[in-house]
Order: sequence, then structure tokens, then C-alpha cells
Amino acid sequence: MKLDKGLMAGSSTLLVLTLLESGDMYGYQMIEELARRSNDVFQMQEGTLYPILHALEKGKYLTAYQQEAPSGRMRKYYRLTRRGRELLADKKAEWDRFRQGVGDVLSGGANALA
Repeated sequence: MKLDKGLMAGSSTLLVLTLLESGDMYGYQMIEELARRSNDVFQMQEGTLYPILHALEKGKYLTAYQQEAPSGRMRKYYRLTRRGRELLADKKAEWDRFRQGVGDVLSGGANALA
């Protein structure tokens, strides 16, 4: 079953920030790691990832640097800033509130009688 693109769009920033929480990564590495961690549920495309990275970099949530790969090719790595870690904490709290609200609706409401 394929996921609704709207669900992915609403959580993409949270997913990218979470990936970078564990360490610096380059774009393709993030795509592969997201697929691995989600058991291939999330198949993010480059056309989705790079605009997110650029917006986060512009907002000073990420910094980027170039590093040579073993193949000799230059790769652009992204790193969370302190401000990015703060945004990640906010996004996680927002996700928890959203998840709880959806769970409450699906179970009949937070104040549903048993």
C-alpha cells in the first residue's frame, strides 16, 4: 500500500532532521538511510530532499561542507546546528501531539467511555 503524499510532505522536515541527529550525512546517504530505517516505507526522491535541505540551510538549521569521498568525488555533507537541534525538539513535540490526537480520534476520543 502506498502512502498518501500529503502524509510524507507533512513529516519530511522532521525525518530529515532526525537523520542528521545521529551525525553528518550527504544527500544520497540520507535517502538510503531513510529507506533503511523505515523498512522502505519512505522512498524520498532527490527532488523532495534537496529543497528541504536548502531551506533548512538558509534558515541556519543546518550547515554544509564539502568532503572528498574515497572515489575522489566531492560530496556535500549536512550538519545540524544548535538552532537545528532546537527545531528538531519542537518538531518531535509537534509530532507527538499530532500522533496522540489522531490516536484519540481513531479510538473514539480521549474522553470516550469504555
